[in-house]
Amino acid sequence: MAEAEGGLQQEDCPGSSSARAGRAAACQGCPNQGLCAAGAAPESAELSELRSRLRAVKHTVLVLSGKGGVGKSTFSALLAHGLAADEAKQVALLDIDICGPSIPKMMGLEGEQVHQSGSGWSPVYVEENLGVMSVGFLLGSPDDAVIWRGPKKNGLIKQFLRDVDWGEVDYLIVDTPPGTSDEHLSVVQYLSATHVDGAVIITTPQEVALQDVRKEINFCHKVKLPVIGVVENMSGFVCPKCKKESQIFPPTTGGAEKMCQNLNVSLLGKVPLDPRIGKCCDKGESFLSEAPESPATSSYRNIIQRIQEYCDQHHLPE
Repeated sequence: MAEAEGGLQQEDCPGSSSARAGRAAACQGCPNQGLCAAGAAPESAELSELRSRLRAVKHTVLVLSGKGGVGKSTFSALLAHGLAADEAKQVALLDIDICGPSIPKMMGLEGEQVHQSGSGWSPVYVEENLGVMSVGFLLGSPDDAVIWRGPKKNGLIKQFLRDVDWGEVDYLIVDTPPGTSDEHLSVVQYLSATHVDGAVIITTPQEVALQDVRKEINFCHKVKLPVIGVVENMSGFVCPKCKKESQIFPPTTGGAEKMCQNLNVSLLGKVPLDPRIGKCCDKGESFLSEAPESPATSSYRNIIQRIQEYCDQHHLPE
C-alpha cells in the first residue's frame, strides 16, 4: 500500500498471479480486470498466441521514462540504428506511444503505410535489416489526434505484437510513452509470454525529471521487469567554438549518477547535448552516421555496446 495525496492509501496492482487478481481495489477500471479475475491471465490462449509469434525474437528491450521530453524516442531510434549498423543483425523498432508517435518522423518514414500480407502486417523498413511499426503509419495525417481510452490502446498494442510479421529478429526495441500506465502494464503483460531482457530508463540531470524516473524504476521492480540501466540525456553542452562546457540542466541533486548509486542500478552513460541531434530527428536521419565525430555519438555508441553486452550475458539458451 502506498500513501497518496491527502493521506489516502493507494493500493498497488496485486499482479496477475495473485489470489486477489482482478478483485482488489486497484483493479477497478483496469482493462485486464476480467482476464485476471477469471484466472486466465498467466496462461491464456492470448499469451500462447503471442508466444508463438514472438518466439523468433532473440532480445527484447523496452525504453522507458517516467518523464516526457527526456529523449526516449530519440534514444530508441538511435539504439535501433546503432544495432542495425551490423548488417548481420535483424532489428525491429516498435512504437507504442499511441497518442504521440514520433518514430515515423525520426526514422524518415513519415507518410508510409502498413501493408497486409498472408502472414500479418508487414513492418515498414528503413533498411533491409531495420523494420518499424507505429500507430503513426495508421493515421491519415501526422496532425491527426488519437483520442482513445485505455482498452483501445491496450488492443492495438496486443495487435502490434500478435499480428505484425516481424520474422527472425535479433533485437526488438519497444519505444514507450512517459509514465507507468495502461501502455506499460499492457506491454509488460503481453511480453511475459516471451523473454524480455529488460528496460533502459531515460532521464535528464535535473531533479524534476529524476523524481519521475525513480517512480519508473519502482514500477519495473514491482512488475519484475529487469532494469538494464539508466541513460542521462542532455548531460552538459560543450560550445563548438569556445569549447566551454555549460550545464543547461544542472544536476542539483547529483543527477542520474547519484540516483543510480542510491537505487543500486547501472548508469549506462551520459549523452551531452548536440543541436545536430534534433536536426537529424526532424530530417529523419541517423545522427550516428551524420555526426560521427560528435562526443554525443561516442557516448551513444558506448551505451549501445553496454546494452548489447548485457543482452548477450542474459540470453536464454534456445
